[in-house]
Amino acid sequence: MPHKSGFVNIIGNPNVGKSTLMNALVGEKISIITKKAQTTRHRIMGIVNGEDFQIVYSDTPGVLKPAYKLQESMMKYVESALDDADVILYITDVYESPNKNQEFLDKIQNLGVPVILVINKVDLTTQEKVTEKVELWSTLMPKARILPVSALHNFNCDGLISIIKEILPEGPEYFSKETLTDKTMRFFASEIIREKILLHYQKEIPYSVEVEIEEYKESPKLDSIRAVIYVSRESQKAIVIGHEGKMLKWVGIESRLDLEKFLDKKVFLELYVKVDPDWRDNDSKLKRFGYSH
Repeated sequence: MPHKSGFVNIIGNPNVGKSTLMNALVGEKISIITKKAQTTRHRIMGIVNGEDFQIVYSDTPGVLKPAYKLQESMMKYVESALDDADVILYITDVYESPNKNQEFLDKIQNLGVPVILVINKVDLTTQEKVTEKVELWSTLMPKARILPVSALHNFNCDGLISIIKEILPEGPEYFSKETLTDKTMRFFASEIIREKILLHYQKEIPYSVEVEIEEYKESPKLDSIRAVIYVSRESQKAIVIGHEGKMLKWVGIESRLDLEKFLDKKVFLELYVKVDPDWRDNDSKLKRFGYSH
């Protein structure tokens, strides 16, 4: 039996449910999820293996017009996902206007790569409205396979996986069959902490924050992690720490519990907050934080 494999890259505008779909397809929480735009900043791979197939999914940042260098790096991840895709999953939802980003849609259609257009969040509307969306998208992207899903409720995800396996090209194993992702534990630790910040703070705080793992010591029963939360201004540092350190303590407790669940062992977590005014617009600092250029 021939072996099928390929890069199935998840692309779309912010807040359409790309990360939720990625986690549903992989069957593990690979990408952090919040309701805030720009939650995903990196390209994150999740790998699903079978005897005769290997699907390498990629979650990517939402498509936007960059306002600073961090966002430029985020858009480079989207560009790289367009360049190496064997299959593109273009994700929209039942609310999004189909003509929101016509130039980008045209680019996808001209790549010559199979496109599956996924209409997400169908649980939030009527069957009639879903049918209207399918018909509208069919006229805009006539070559795409169109599939309504609810990633949150795992509705039609099996149907999506079947289509992906059907159109996946024959190919080798790109990763060992035991590999789940291309990211390290340091990366997941920083993302789990950043997720808690996105969930607990408002306004500009989540977009001004980066998390760096300064130290990660592994042992069979306990992992010790020291992390620094970088913010852009002193006033943001005070907000992140909170009155008598209560907000930072709460973020630490929730992060530690999630890390222990993820690692299936005890975690000792130390959090610190530092101010770095220009980290989002400094090439060398972005590189240190793991962003490509």
